[in-house]
Amino acid sequence: MHNDHVGVGDLVAPRLGGAAAVAADEFGVHGHVRVELFGPDGALKAERDVTNLVVTSGKNHIADQLKSSPAQAAMGWMAIGTGSTAPAAGDTLLGAEIDRNALTSRTAAANVVTYVGNWAAGDGTNAAIAEAGIFNVVTANTITMLARATFTAINKGALDTLAITWTVTVG
Repeated sequence: MHNDHVGVGDLVAPRLGGAAAVAADEFGVHGHVRVELFGPDGALKAERDVTNLVVTSGKNHIADQLKSSPAQAAMGWMAIGTGSTAPAAGDTLLGAEIDRNALTSRTAAANVVTYVGNWAAGDGTNAAIAEAGIFNVVTANTITMLARATFTAINKGALDTLAITWTVTVG
C-alpha cells in the first residue's frame, strides 16, 4: 500500500535518530455548513446540512493570516449562488454568484471559527440557491475564497429570510 502522506516527524526524524524522537502533528481544516430558510412568519421552511471544501486559495489565506503582517484582508463576506457543480480544490469563485453580504458575525472558540451570514427579505430572492462561499472581499465574483459548499437548491421567496452558519475546524 502506497501512502503519500508526509508528516513533520517524517521530515525531522532521520536527522534526530529515528521516528520515535519526534511526535508528528496532524493538521487539517474542515468545515460544516447549515443553511436555514425562514418564511415571513419566522417558521423554518427548509434546511440543509452539508460539509464544505476548504479550497487551495483558502488554505493559502490561512497561512497568510499566520504571518506577523498578513498581506490579505480577513474573511468578512459570505456569498450565495445558483451553481451546482461540486466544489473543487482549485475553485476561486462560486459557480454562479447572485449576492454577497457582510458577515453577521465571526467568532472563534478554541480551534473552531464560526461564520454567520444572513439574507433579509428581498435580498438574494427568487433564485434556486444551491451554493455558498466565504470571501475576504466585498465585491461579487472577486477572490479570495476560503471555502465553498453546494447543496440541494433552496428557493428563497421575496418575503423569506436565509441564514447560513458555517463552522471551520482547524486540526
